[in-house]
Amino acid sequence: MTSQELVAERADRRAWLGLVLVLGPVALVAMDGSVLYLAMPSITSAITPTTDQALWILDIYGFVVSSLLIAFGNLGDRYGRLKFLLSGAVVFGIGSVGAAFSPNPEILIACRALMGLGGATLLPASLAIISSLFHNPRQRSQAIGIFAATFAAGFAVGPVIGGLLLSRFDWGSVFLINIPVVVLFLAFAPVLLKEVRTSNPGRVDALSVVLSAVGILLAVYAVKTLAAEGFSPTPVVTGLAGVAILVWFVRRQLTLEYPLLDLRLFKDHVFTVAILTGLLSLVAWAAAGYLTGVYLQSVLGYSVLMAAVLVLPGAAVLTASCVGASGVVERIGMRSALIASHFFMGLGLLLLLLTTTEYGVAAFIASSVITGVGYGFSFSLVADTAVAAVPPERAGSAASLAEMSNELGNALGISLLGSLAAVFFRLTGPGVAGTLDETLDSPGLTPGAVAEAKDAFLGGMHLAIGVASLLCLALGVLALRWVPKETGAPQEEAEAVAH
Repeated sequence: MTSQELVAERADRRAWLGLVLVLGPVALVAMDGSVLYLAMPSITSAITPTTDQALWILDIYGFVVSSLLIAFGNLGDRYGRLKFLLSGAVVFGIGSVGAAFSPNPEILIACRALMGLGGATLLPASLAIISSLFHNPRQRSQAIGIFAATFAAGFAVGPVIGGLLLSRFDWGSVFLINIPVVVLFLAFAPVLLKEVRTSNPGRVDALSVVLSAVGILLAVYAVKTLAAEGFSPTPVVTGLAGVAILVWFVRRQLTLEYPLLDLRLFKDHVFTVAILTGLLSLVAWAAAGYLTGVYLQSVLGYSVLMAAVLVLPGAAVLTASCVGASGVVERIGMRSALIASHFFMGLGLLLLLLTTTEYGVAAFIASSVITGVGYGFSFSLVADTAVAAVPPERAGSAASLAEMSNELGNALGISLLGSLAAVFFRLTGPGVAGTLDETLDSPGLTPGAVAEAKDAFLGGMHLAIGVASLLCLALGVLALRWVPKETGAPQEEAEAVAH
């Protein structure tokens, strides 16, 4: 072996070791978007959050990540991606420790927001550094595919890991598991990774960052409050203010040279379908994951360990579908795979409507397996489809929007559909408390009130899941109309996207 070959081999080994190191934080960021789905009954019993506090605990993380993702990606380009990666890991670790020992819902919500702040720095910096590690285009494509599969797997196994930990330890363990990964990353990242900057990253409009974050949070706060407490002037005014701020944000993006959200990309129908796919797939997945986690434990009475075992088949199928999506694209083409993802999700979700307060495990497993195919295809294909639909010079903006759509969808699924289920429970339940778990923990509850509460929760779950299914199926029909048939062979198209 010549000296040049030896140097190349060492560089390859260093690049793959760097990839393995970066995948640790990537998996954590994804996993913490779903790790609480099976943990919420335990958290509710321990620190007794209200209905809207429980929803904030679940989704404040996703809202912070999605609202800051693009801005922090631009800042990382300007000031150094490795620097942002290291600082993001520190913030994420501090937030995890604080969340694990939170004595009340308010502190837990604040710590989850801090974790989101760290996650918003980790994701774009990780992808940029992975791209810089590999100079060979084929290896770079493989590495990005592994990145996407790891992110999807993190989402998929989050509930399973949470359930397994809660079967042995206190609820804070679902956050403390992050610490060893963060410590290892901080120890080895300066050795295996190198700093990367962009020579002309463009400006970051601070006002746009503030407008997007504040507008989303105010609008969602209004939805949650109305769902938990019913109609009152305060949430209505707050919601209108949030909508007005978001309109201001959109109008501002159309006037900026370097917009935070490049709305001109949505003129392309294929790009629009890709972003909506990323958004709605996570809306459906997050809502179903949260609601079925409560259903398995609080309605059917399974332990958290057994609930985690029941989640495993769907998680395995989701991960396998994400990894195998490229092979499917080679056989049937990107368009067919993308359209298939919508119908797998929509039809699989409909199976959850067969669940009852006494039986439902078979329907749950069948639903999670079928939807897992659709989710896996969606997670893997959205970024590639979005990037392929725009000119090369706008590929970075397209990729950032694809990532943001996933994170925002994860948060909106719980906020909007979770709130819809909460409204149904509040209107049809026994009126003891705002959530099923709070109701079941109330002293002196009669068997009739228990049955009424479970029926009300199941009805709310069916309503939310039905809406999610219809959205997925409607987008599948839209994709049939808007996404053009490939002009070349599927194999040729797949190779074009990969390179």
